[in-house]
Amino acid sequence: MSLRLSNRGKRKADVRATLDRAQGTVMNGVDAARQGASVAADRIGPAARQTREVTADRLLAARAWSAPQLERAAKYVDDELGPRVSALLADTAQRVEPPERRRGRVRRVMFTGLAVAAIVGLAGAVMTRRANTEPFDESTTEPEPVAGSDSNTGSSTGGGASASS
Repeated sequence: MSLRLSNRGKRKADVRATLDRAQGTVMNGVDAARQGASVAADRIGPAARQTREVTADRLLAARAWSAPQLERAAKYVDDELGPRVSALLADTAQRVEPPERRRGRVRRVMFTGLAVAAIVGLAGAVMTRRANTEPFDESTTEPEPVAGSDSNTGSSTGGGASASS
C-alpha cells in the first residue's frame, strides 16, 4: 500500500508542475499579444487619423455636390413633373369613378308627395279640432245675405225672412 500512495503523490506533483508551466506559457503569450497590439496601435493610429480626415473631407465634397442636384430635382418636380402627375391622377380618378345614378327625380317626386300628404293631414286635423271645439250657435247657421243680391229685404244685417223652417 505504501508503494501505491507514493505513486499518487508523485503523479499529483507532475500534474501540478505541468499546469504551472502551461500557465506560465499562457501568461507569456498574453503579454506578447498585449505588446503586439500596442505596437500595432502605435503604427495604425496615425493612418486611422489620416483616413478619418480624408473621409470627412470627401464627405463634405459629396454633400456640396449633391445639394444643388437635389435643389434642381425639387424644382423639376414642382414645376414640370408635379402638374403632370396631378393631371394624370385627376384624369384617372374621373375614369375610375362610376357614373352617378339618376335617383334625384324619383326622390323629388316621392318627397313632394309625402309633403303634400302631410300638409293635407295637418289641415284635416286642424279642421277637425276646430269643429269639435267651437260651440254650436243657431244664429250662425243661416248664411247672411250678400249686399245687393237680395232686393226684397234691403238690409244686410240678417234680419230677413228665411225660406226654410
